[in-house]
Amino acid sequence: MSKETNFAIFCLESYKAYKKLTGKQAVALFNKYGVFDYITEFYDVLHTTGYNYINNDIDLFLTSRGAVL
Repeated sequence: MSKETNFAIFCLESYKAYKKLTGKQAVALFNKYGVFDYITEFYDVLHTTGYNYINNDIDLFLTSRGAVL
């Protein structure tokens, strides 16, 4: 597994806990709005931040895509 894939899984699990989602709900949300692509594209920057920053950044990304949180 690549470092980007491992990081995407970490982000998914962190966001799932942050929003109290099931795994199925979190994966559906990430797939629908392209969060996995975003995380992979910006891995170099995001992996240097903490989980609070990442969760807030994912919230901003989802909001900008029209997701209702």
